[in-house]
Amino acid sequence: MYYGEKVCLRAYKEEDIPRAVEMVNDSELKKLLVTGIPFPMTSWEEEEWVKSQKSTDTGGYNFAIEDIQTKKYIGGCGIQKVNWLARTATVGIMIGDKDYWGKGYGTDAMKVLLDFIFNNMNINKVKLAVFSFNKRAQKSYEKCGFVVEGVLKDELFKEGKYYDEIVMAAFRK
Repeated sequence: MYYGEKVCLRAYKEEDIPRAVEMVNDSELKKLLVTGIPFPMTSWEEEEWVKSQKSTDTGGYNFAIEDIQTKKYIGGCGIQKVNWLARTATVGIMIGDKDYWGKGYGTDAMKVLLDFIFNNMNINKVKLAVFSFNKRAQKSYEKCGFVVEGVLKDELFKEGKYYDEIVMAAFRK
């Protein structure tokens, strides 16, 4: 487990599955996370995904985010697309419990994840993409040291409108 001031990053547990299904099927959350056409996730799909999580040599890791005070599962974060030669990785995060939005839990979780990546994996650059309408996430990422590297114009189509996708990165230094 990896601890911040507010959260703990830990392995997923079977008891997280019902809450995780509820979170990933929330329409407001799907708007913030899903690039394609939103489609409901079933309990058995989430169960299979949770059961498949394990440590690998490829560098892909997925963590459950838990509130330290209440021990409540509130979301997840992960590392994908690790390039060991260039020392880069892509990350994603979801605070799925709306009671925790805008209160620093996502920022704390990202700081813990970055510390893990820079100090345990020896990665130099961490990348992510955020939708232009998700201002709260953009502010959180900036607090964690991410800078805008580029903007993909009209990259996303949601609810009848086109939106930009903002590419951000944080560096070890």
